[in-house]
Amino acid sequence: MAITAAQVKELRDTTGAGMMDAKKALTENNGDMEAAVDWLRTKGLAKAAKKSGRTAAEGLVAVAIEGGEAVALEVNAETDFVAKNADFQAMVADFSKAALKVGSVDELKASDINGKKVEDILTDKIATVGENMAIRRMAKISGETVTAYVHNQAAENMGKIGVLIAMNGTDNGIGRQIAMHVAAANPASLGEADLDQALVEREKSVLTEQARESGKPEQVIEKMIEGRMKKFLSEVTLLGQAFVINPDQTVAEAAKEAGVEITGFVRLEVGEGIEKEAENFAEEVAKMNA
Repeated sequence: MAITAAQVKELRDTTGAGMMDAKKALTENNGDMEAAVDWLRTKGLAKAAKKSGRTAAEGLVAVAIEGGEAVALEVNAETDFVAKNADFQAMVADFSKAALKVGSVDELKASDINGKKVEDILTDKIATVGENMAIRRMAKISGETVTAYVHNQAAENMGKIGVLIAMNGTDNGIGRQIAMHVAAANPASLGEADLDQALVEREKSVLTEQARESGKPEQVIEKMIEGRMKKFLSEVTLLGQAFVINPDQTVAEAAKEAGVEITGFVRLEVGEGIEKEAENFAEEVAKMNA
């Protein structure tokens, strides 16, 4: 029998299943809605696999610290509603603690929590919740002192932006202030030496062309480029940036005044770099019938 878009929508609204899953369930059960619901329930893991193509750009960044070791972990879901769910948050917290003991996302997925693989825990959660989820990335840092800050906190140690700061010296509160600065200013690197040289050369090339268009003598142009590059480096490197707490100081100067040396930082923001898809129901129906 022919399955209508209205039937598919009703089944989706009832079960949270994907478009193609709902259509197949109705087709397999000759349009019987109750039987289709039961069919979807019995195909939980299969349903989870089908959702892997959907964009998961929401979620949480969790941070965990143990001694001088720390990790920031991004776990994505499709909607912010799931990120606010206590069960999802508990799972992310468990994953972040496990991430302290491994060196990569692949190792984390293969690791065990209470005798069950992390990857299997995630798959089960996908089937239960009805949304695609992914452990997207993790970043570790170590130091004499490590401080964390979470921006837009949704639960303890997790939110939309997670920052870790590693320092030498005793933290007297400066670590959190610098972490807040990193959350706001999003520096590209710690210092000039850590900056991607391709980025430096590209910026220098642009600034050189701009300076030459002025028609000024070569020696003047060189001075112009030098000054503009210095400004560029002060804007993109953490140590060179004006400190948000006191813009009269650079971050490096503020750290020195506090008696610490910043040795590294990590900043992860939920969904950063993910291209979100915006589709409506009519477009999905069109795709289904194409």
